[in-house]
Amino acid sequence: MVAGDLASDQSARKVADEACNLAGHVDILINNAAIYTHGTWLDDTPGEMLDLYNVNVVGAARLIQQLVPPMRERHWGRIIQIASGDATEPLAFMSSYAATKAALVNLTVGLARSLANTGITVNTISPGIIATEGVKQFYRGLAARFGWANDWEAIEQHILTEVLSNSTGRVGTVEEVADLVAFVASPLTGYIDAANIRIDGGSTHSIN
Repeated sequence: MVAGDLASDQSARKVADEACNLAGHVDILINNAAIYTHGTWLDDTPGEMLDLYNVNVVGAARLIQQLVPPMRERHWGRIIQIASGDATEPLAFMSSYAATKAALVNLTVGLARSLANTGITVNTISPGIIATEGVKQFYRGLAARFGWANDWEAIEQHILTEVLSNSTGRVGTVEEVADLVAFVASPLTGYIDAANIRIDGGSTHSIN
């Protein structure tokens, strides 16, 4: 395991170097590191917005610049950005975070075009509300604030009726996202490139 701070060029370079030394080389890059705020556009300060962009977008770019050249030499690679349904349909809160995720979707398409005919594919996966520990903690806080019942099944129903509904009637699981990431990272997906693949139970109402 390699840990580091992607908010700086030097630390990101160290992460990439240590990962390559540990594994021999890196064929698959999944850009999943992110920070967020809960504010609206009127709440977040310019400094907070810059911090979000530096980690969520530039942090991904730092690792891409370090790890893509060796992939090109080997003529194979998978780059996957983990964005969000918020990139397409942002909520009123976490709006600065949503903007960084939209930037990742854009980055994916531009990078895929620049890596045409190299054997490297670049795609985005955009989850909806997924029951990670962080998400559960956040919504348990809302439950206490709004007087919801504290058990997760009850909280989940409040999420679907008061925050973001979807056509499956439930919140997604970490395992479902992991399964999709594993598929997109596999050799089975050589003809999927520059795509934004949503896994959100149908909460994003868009034909694209």
